[in-house]
Amino acid sequence: MKTARRPSHHRLGIRCDHWLDFMDELNIGAFVADSRRRITAINLSAQALLGLREPEVINQDCREVFTGVPCTVSCVIHHPDTAGGQAPDLEVTDEENQRHLITRMATPIYNSQGDISGCMTILQDHSPITQLIDRLHYEERSLKIILNNLDVGIFTVNRGGLINFFNRAAETISGYDRHQVLGQSCAMIFSGERSPDVCLLKESIASGETRSSRQGRMTDKDGVTIPIRANYMALKNEKNVIVGGLATFHDMTLAHQLNRAISDRYTFQDMIGKDPAMRKIFEMVSVVAPSDATVLVEGATGTGKDLLAKVIHSSSPRATKPLVKVNCAAIPENLIESEIFGYVKGAFTGAERDKPGRFSDAEGGTIFLDEIGDLPLPLQAKLLRVLEDREFYPLGSRRTRKVDVRIISATNRQLKDLVDRRLFREDLFYRLNVVRIELPLLRERRGDLPLLIRHIARSLCAAKAVTPPAISETAMQILLNYNYPGNVRELENILEHALIICREAIIQPDHLPDYVRHVQKNGGSPKPAATPAEPHSRECQRILAALEKTGGHRHKAAQELGVERTTLWRKMKKYGIL
Repeated sequence: MKTARRPSHHRLGIRCDHWLDFMDELNIGAFVADSRRRITAINLSAQALLGLREPEVINQDCREVFTGVPCTVSCVIHHPDTAGGQAPDLEVTDEENQRHLITRMATPIYNSQGDISGCMTILQDHSPITQLIDRLHYEERSLKIILNNLDVGIFTVNRGGLINFFNRAAETISGYDRHQVLGQSCAMIFSGERSPDVCLLKESIASGETRSSRQGRMTDKDGVTIPIRANYMALKNEKNVIVGGLATFHDMTLAHQLNRAISDRYTFQDMIGKDPAMRKIFEMVSVVAPSDATVLVEGATGTGKDLLAKVIHSSSPRATKPLVKVNCAAIPENLIESEIFGYVKGAFTGAERDKPGRFSDAEGGTIFLDEIGDLPLPLQAKLLRVLEDREFYPLGSRRTRKVDVRIISATNRQLKDLVDRRLFREDLFYRLNVVRIELPLLRERRGDLPLLIRHIARSLCAAKAVTPPAISETAMQILLNYNYPGNVRELENILEHALIICREAIIQPDHLPDYVRHVQKNGGSPKPAATPAEPHSRECQRILAALEKTGGHRHKAAQELGVERTTLWRKMKKYGIL
């Protein structure tokens, strides 16, 4: 079939066979028309997508053959400035009755004198790119226009590794504008000259062999690591001499998120931050994680205590064993002992069989005691014994059970203050406080905001398989100036809200929640949501009064209000009192 179409290529004064072969390798349909709009070539992918055969279309007017399948609004043969433009997506049914959503783009073809001698239209099926060619001529302007419109990241380099082409998808994935990377070493978008990805590209250039489906990592302009799947190949000129290299890459953020969720394994790449306070935490965690040291994490709600605990566990020798989380504030006080330590048959009415507790579930791994400051005093003594002797009594048992677990605890309250008020055992505090890590408020690390905003937006969009929209300068200023009483968790919610509301290519201030857009006239900074200082209901006032009366002790405050402790915890969370 390739032999049959080459004569028509020569009638255009150029060779297009390698273009069409290239598109076939990418599973992208393409056809070529001359200046009279007569079809001179069509590749196999286009034939399969449109249900047509080459003899049916060759030398036919494209407007007659592809009725209802316009290339673009304006024909690029007569209006070359519209090259790369897209017509509305088209749904077609192939010969196997499979439906395909097709994006159509067109680009002019130039002859050796630089005059337009025809055009190429590509029909891109929204399906994964499967293979890449081993040979590609990189000089053609038209081919670069096509590559610029594909939804896969592509860049090319010369033999010295300097970037000389960077398509739009590469800009979207990396966050770099092409003008920032053109002429720069490809190591700029990886982790240095010695990174495996740079080495693979250089090896492909040196040997002429293609490296396909390689897992790698790219570093975006904010320094955030992006998981990618990449292919590397050598570029050759018309004399078959290697003149550089080409890389194609897919953003694998979604796959990374799915794998992480399935395996529940987290790494330092999941924690984002360049602020000196965060850098110090990263350094401490890298040293502490491999040990068995007990860790106490303190920080306000939404600062990332859960994530930090997961990173510590995943970076430890216990990573293959369970990580069991216990929210000490969410379990009713009359159940918390049996929940944590388990019970034996007959321990109480209804205990018809032995039930292991969370400590037993975490055997060999890590137990994460969240909101440890809400642990009742009687249980604090029992926990102290686990820390000292690595054993405990299940509820109703006369025999101790040995346990091998690492304990990570977290609280949004200052345990030292609770100790001073005799609401927390001093000896337990010192046992838990072997290594203490305090997570800063988001408003105390504002330099990380642009980096976090981009990372969160990309992660949210990856989950929906959509391209992250840009953020207007005005909307960005609002996001940068907001106080974030809910910290990183609130930032995630704000961005998720904006992405749901936004139906355009750019997030504008109107897409942000109302309370974020509201700017105080006197301070010039957005007014945060309701906080303990700004209660917005009588119920909130009653809760605050009860907490003040009981010195912040939630159990006593719940008794004062006549509600369960878990009910109080939910209401405190609702009003932002946590």
